[in-house]
Formats: sequence, C-alpha cells, structure tokens
Amino acid sequence: MKGRSGATDHALYDTARGATFDIASNLFTAQTTQATGLTSFLTSGFSIGSLAKINTSAATYTSWTFRKQPKFFDIVTYTGTGANRTIAHNLGAVPGCIMIKRTDNEGNWAVYHRSLANTQYMVLNTTAAAATGATYWSSTTPTSSVFSLGTSTAVNTSGATYVAYLFAHDAGGFSASGADNVISCGSFTVDGSSNATITLGYEPQFVLLKASNDVSDWDIYDNMRGFSQTYFAQLSPNTSGAEGSASGLYRTPTATGFQVNALGNPSKTWIYIAIRRGPMKTPTTGTSVFAPKTRTGTGSAATVTGIGFAPDMLISENRASSEGWITNRVASFSNTNARYLYTAYNLAEFAANSASSGVILDGTATGSVSLTAGSNLNISGASYVDWFFRRAPGFFDVVCYTGTGANRTVSHNLGVAPELMIVKQRNTARDWPVYAASLGSGLYLTLNSNAAENSGGTQVWNSAPTASTISLGTSTLVNESAGTYVAYLFATVAGVSKVGSYTGTGTTNQINCGFTSGARFVLIKRYGYAITGDWYVWDSARGIVAGNDSYLLLNSTAAEVTNTDYVDTYSAGFEISSTAPAAINANGGTYIFLAIA
Repeated sequence: MKGRSGATDHALYDTARGATFDIASNLFTAQTTQATGLTSFLTSGFSIGSLAKINTSAATYTSWTFRKQPKFFDIVTYTGTGANRTIAHNLGAVPGCIMIKRTDNEGNWAVYHRSLANTQYMVLNTTAAAATGATYWSSTTPTSSVFSLGTSTAVNTSGATYVAYLFAHDAGGFSASGADNVISCGSFTVDGSSNATITLGYEPQFVLLKASNDVSDWDIYDNMRGFSQTYFAQLSPNTSGAEGSASGLYRTPTATGFQVNALGNPSKTWIYIAIRRGPMKTPTTGTSVFAPKTRTGTGSAATVTGIGFAPDMLISENRASSEGWITNRVASFSNTNARYLYTAYNLAEFAANSASSGVILDGTATGSVSLTAGSNLNISGASYVDWFFRRAPGFFDVVCYTGTGANRTVSHNLGVAPELMIVKQRNTARDWPVYAASLGSGLYLTLNSNAAENSGGTQVWNSAPTASTISLGTSTLVNESAGTYVAYLFATVAGVSKVGSYTGTGTTNQINCGFTSGARFVLIKRYGYAITGDWYVWDSARGIVAGNDSYLLLNSTAAEVTNTDYVDTYSAGFEISSTAPAAINANGGTYIFLAIA
C-alpha cells in the first residue's frame, strides 16, 4: 500500500510473515509490528486499522495485491546461515525477479533480475544502478525449484530472518489452454528519440520500471490510478513521495505491450516487471460486465457505487438533453481530468478541465466512480443514466492506436472476431464509423447520424476483423496518418451478450438472444439501401417492461422519450411490440442490434 496524496512510507504485508508485520520498500529499517496496520487477510481482500500511513482521513491510497500462484508469484521466508546455500521455492518456474529484505534488523532490499548477470544486484530502496556482487546470488542463476544465495549480509547473515518475493517470467500456465503468460520480467533500450515499444504479447495493467545502468527511481504505473493514452500516474517504491502525474504519451499501454517516450539517454538500459490486464476468462453473466444505473446530479463531488465491477468504459446520458458522453480507461482515463467523446457529434475528444471532468473511472473491485463538481455530467437536479462496461474476452474490448494512412491491421484482445466495431478519431472532428458483421466489411454505418449505410467500407475496414486484429483501410475516418483513434469492439457471448440482426415483421417480434432472464440493454439501428434510422437504446435501469419503456437516441440530443411501448420483456432476449414504428420493426426491414443480458 502507498499514500497517493501525501508523502508516506510504503507498507508491505504478506501472509508468509503474517498480518500486522510491516516493511517498507523505501526504507533500510527492520520489520515493525503495526497493530493498526493491515490487521487481517480475507478471501476477498484485507482489513486495515487506523495506521496513519495507510488510513489517514481524506487521504487517497493505492494497493497492489499479489496472490501466491504457480508461474506468477511466490513468497519465501528463511533464516540466514552465512554460507553459500540454496532456498527452495514453489514458483513452478524460473524466477524472473527476486526481491529480498532482511526483517529482523536493518538492511537494504536486494534485487535479482534475469536481465542482469547473476553476479549483479540492484537495491529497491535506492536509485542506484546495478552493482556487481558475486556473493549475493553465489554467481548462480535460479532454477524452477531453488534460488541460490552467497555470503552477503544483505541476503544471508547467519541467524537473520528474511523474506523473498519471487516473480515469474513468461512461464505460461494461464487461460483455458494453459499457454498464456501473465507476467514478464525483461529489459529494453530506447531509440535516439528516447522512445521504445515493448512487446509482451498482452496488454499490461501494471509496470515497474528502473534504469539498470544509471541512477533513477523505480517507477510503478497501473491502470487503476492512470495508465492511458493521455495520462499516467507514477509512484516510486524507493521514495516516500506523493504520486506524480503527467499528460501526454509518455507511458502508454498497447494491446500487445507498452510504449515509452521521453525516457532519457539512449545509453540507458531499463528493466521491468509487467503484469497482464484481466480478466482472462470469458464472462458467464451479464452483470459481471455490464451495469446500467440512473442517478440525479448533485452539482458537487459525489460517488456512484454498487456497479459490481471496476468499469473500463462509461456512456453517460443526460436524459433531458440526450447529450451522451463516452469515456474509457484506456484512451482517456485521468485521475483528475477525464476526457470525453460525444456520441451525437463528430467533435474531437474533449479534454476536460478540473471544472468539467465529470466522471472519473477510479473503480474498485465492487465498482465505484467519482463525480466531480461543476460538470456537465453532474448538473444539480439533472437526471442521468449511466451504462458501465467491463472489458472481457469475447464480450468487449477497447483499442487505441495511431493512424498510418496505409492499409494495416491493429491488434486487439477480444479473443474472437468483433461483430460490432465503433471507431472515433480522438484528435480532430470526424464521424463515428461503425462496422457490423451482418453488413460485412464493404459497408459502414455512422453512430452520430441516422444515415443509411455507406458503401465506402473497403477504404474504412479493408477486410473483416479476425480474432486477433482489426483491419483498416486508408480512410481518414479510421486511419489518418498521425491521427489518434479509439475502437470499441463487441461480440456475442452465450448467455451474456448478442450482436446480431433481424428482419422486421410489423407485428410482435421476439428476438431470441439465447438469454434466460431477458435483456438489460438493447441497441437497435435500421439499415438498408437509402434507409435511415436512429440508434435507439433501452435499458433495465429506466425500465424494459410490459408497459411504456423509455428510450434515448445515441445520435441525437433529443430528450428521452418516455411514453412509448416499443420494446418489451422476453426471457430469451427482447420483444418488439406491434406498436413499434418502422425505425424498429417495419415489415421486411433490416436491423442490427446489440443486447446484453
């Protein structure tokens, strides 16, 4: 744990040493007993007391929680002997990094990293470069069952007690196949412009960086505090300093790794630990990945709770003006100044200031977000509906990329071929092109318009997406050179979501989505040659019932319509009533939809 808003020591607790036993990554000192620190470990988290450095009133904090799990992380405690020896571990893989701290007395943190020689070590509580010390690891590389210690007092004083944290490297062991990695320990150098692209094969949620051959802080970035295309928040394990932050492309996650720029002298070598973003399992319930909520604006700082998960994307609509905003953790998350796109306009991303930043996706495991004062998303007395989405395999993904102007593919982590893609250029005014599998890659729709499909799809999509990439043409709508873009990708997950199409009947029309308790979210758009149609949205928070059902239009600023009965309940999906207009249920009309259980 670490205080973000003020200068506090770090606080590390683990089950191997037991609750209340506190060590600090930024200190040389021995372990202390803090009765009001972390008081217990729980199956769902942990309990804390009133210890000032982790629980001062109104201060803000972060916690990074690691589970002992083969091929990911292990903890070992031992007593030193003063002689060369090996220590057994249960990592089930060769450690990529080992951090050791003496607990009974003072002593520096000793760090082994696979990118260094086995005669070298680093010190977690200082800014020092790697040093040579053959007596640290006994000049021996660790194995999948043991790590070696020399006679250095930092790791093996006779009678002293130690704790060792072991991190795996590209050991596989995860996903349904058991072949996917969740943690990598590597190194890189930057180019002549101080930039680098690091390929991991996955998108990270956590990165620890340190220059191994120069003086520098150890820096941690994570996607809860801000690790996005426009902003990053930074804490350093070697200092007590408050959280620092910056805007711009400095530390940026990608679908396959992360990018850095302005990182200094190209002669520096950087080591890292990177941990994969989850979840990795395909969801089995709609409530684990989608939540609709209604609220009334307060005009002052407030919190939305009970979402059920940490949201990755929010679409928020003012129900009186139907002015809709989209913000997401990947493209525009900021701890203080979230950025927004408007669904009804082709405007560039809105770089909000502190007076209008709106909703900050600082989610917890059970789901909460912050509402700021003076925001268009929090006008006192205004009525809002919020749609919260979580990224998950097969269901939903968010991808950010920079255009090249040439045909190309962009990687994603949806795990299946997207059936619905919504793209927006962030840095300038462009329409929102939409791909729907039922239309094919030769056509596209426009989210901010009721227009019929456009036949210029080959310049937009180039070809159909796959389970690992989306394919882009040369159109400026999706791929202008140096343009910055965000793509929202959806697909069908049995019992959770359904992307599809239907043909209108002009009478009662049941759309079977394979659900068991009906849809909680329905998006419908009519298509066809020269056929216009708005983007209608219904949700269970405002009511999908047998009577009137309120709807909003994503492409319009018109107020919510409350006096119509166009969509009704149906356990397997949703039912379109016989009173629905041609925009939803014309006899022989064709429609695309997204439904979420």
